[in-house]
Amino acid sequence: MVAAVREALAAEPEGIRERVRLIEGDGRDTGAHFLPGAFDVVLCHGVLMYVPEPDPMLAGLARVLAPDGLLSLVVRNADALALRPGLSGDWERALAAFDSPAYTNRIGLPARADRLETLTATLAGIGAPLHTWYGVRVFTDQAPDDRQPPPAAELERLLAAEDRAGRTDPYRRVAALLHLCGVRG
Repeated sequence: MVAAVREALAAEPEGIRERVRLIEGDGRDTGAHFLPGAFDVVLCHGVLMYVPEPDPMLAGLARVLAPDGLLSLVVRNADALALRPGLSGDWERALAAFDSPAYTNRIGLPARADRLETLTATLAGIGAPLHTWYGVRVFTDQAPDDRQPPPAAELERLLAAEDRAGRTDPYRRVAALLHLCGVRG
């Protein structure tokens, strides 16, 4: 991933490249690189599923949030982990998903899903309580990865349906991913 970012960054104009600094780390050591309260927004999207124990990393990310700063997380939804295999008829994997947050993702890597209630408690404990949350990929999780985008009018309706479902219970609770927004007190 770092190599891909470096390659993409190399194609950007100098004005963009000079404003970007890539720092490799596991998220727990934010204090070694940044002062407390250094950022108004911290994004952690598609990362927690590869971290065996997310709490120390989340605490490190919260440390660098300014007062009223936003911690944005996108995570795999453990409460909906059985849906994808169940809808595709893989009953063995569907049944296993009820008992474990561990899974193998679409690219073959072992990963871990999170529960809304657990992350809500973690965010409260690190001083960035949950402000709002959304479901992501309610209707489109089963779409093939190599599928071409639909025509513009259909894409607009698809996005409107996903947006509405992602903000509406009970649909957002069965989304493949959750987008949680915690705000530093």
